[in-house]
Formats: sequence, C-alpha cells, structure tokens
Amino acid sequence: MITDAVRAELQLLGVTSVSPGLSAVAISLAEALDAIPAGDSPTSKAVVADKLTAIMTKLRGLARPAVKGDTVDDIAEQREKRRSEARKRNEQSG
Repeated sequence: MITDAVRAELQLLGVTSVSPGLSAVAISLAEALDAIPAGDSPTSKAVVADKLTAIMTKLRGLARPAVKGDTVDDIAEQREKRRSEARKRNEQSG
C-alpha cells in the first residue's frame, strides 16, 4: 500500500533518473513499512516513516517545477478571454 503510493509519487515527480539511489532507498523503506505487522511496536514504524519522510522531502526538492503558467498558457488564457468577451458583445447586440 505505502510502496504503491511512493512509486506513484516518484513517477509523478520524475526524479528516479536524477537520483536513482535515493529513489531506491525510498522504495525500500516503503516496502519495510508495508512489511511491519500491524501489532508490532509503533516505534519501529515511526522510525522508518520518519526516514522515508526525510528522503521523500529531499526527492521533492529535486523535482522540476511544474510547467503550468508558462508563456503559452498565458497566451491561451488571453485568447480565451478575448473570445469570451466577443461572444458576450455579440449576444448583447443580437
């Protein structure tokens, strides 16, 4: 369960090729968390979870920022705004 979530986030972040070692350790820690029995000491889970959190924080810092809001997006938004205003004028005059 945790392993699947970590793998999905690593894929989304696109950091596996940038930092394969840290990515592998994150997956290993997630697998270890998944393997700890439910009745086991919460301390062992907490220690592993803390290490996983620290590594995932580092990996998130290595991820490229999202491209949303670039110049192409701005031009498309401006174009849609102009078209919307033109439609409103046509509806009012027609």
